[in-house]
Amino acid sequence: MIRVAVAGAAGRMGSTVCDAVTGADDMELTGRADPALGTSLAEVLGAADVVVDFTQPDTALANALECLDAGVHVVIGTTGFDIEPLREASAKSTANVFFAPNFAIGAVLMMKFAAEAARHMAKAEIIELHHDRKLDAPSGTAARTAQLMAAATGGEAPPIHSVRLPGMVANQEVILGDLGQTLTIRHDTVDRVSFMPGVLLAVRRVGAIADSPLVGLEHLL
Repeated sequence: MIRVAVAGAAGRMGSTVCDAVTGADDMELTGRADPALGTSLAEVLGAADVVVDFTQPDTALANALECLDAGVHVVIGTTGFDIEPLREASAKSTANVFFAPNFAIGAVLMMKFAAEAARHMAKAEIIELHHDRKLDAPSGTAARTAQLMAAATGGEAPPIHSVRLPGMVANQEVILGDLGQTLTIRHDTVDRVSFMPGVLLAVRRVGAIADSPLVGLEHLL
């Protein structure tokens, strides 16, 4: 049984993760950390094997460092912060870090398809659309997509356009153009439960990864 605590448990993603962990036969939800609940991360670390972090960009790094210092694995879904400081800390810890800009299987496939298409089309641009409470722009998914496309072509990353509007969850399209044609690759998230299979997969696998921090759900599929 994997003992799981959730940081940001009162948020929309965090509460969905709590429900998913509770419903998993091989996991036990041992803690909910969130200022809104009056519970700190330190209070739930002792009972956890893995912490899942869906907090905010200005707290996620400190949370991850605290987990590593305590020897607790951490799965991070928060984006908009620099994960480089985690490399040195992870090397000194018995715990691992897994980070994914997007946990939806369809989004991972969208990024893979876009990287492949970029090798064959002249130009591309990325449009990412999220709810108006999302703090970072561009999104981690868009930034990761651009990075993968640049790596595939050996060229520059495509431009990213960010849209923040109420009523949205998470949407992204990659538009590629060439002589007399365009190709659009789009992924739409209509419910946050779409992220949960990826989150649970990461919880199950984070303890066994060889290279920490590991970035990208594609490495676990």
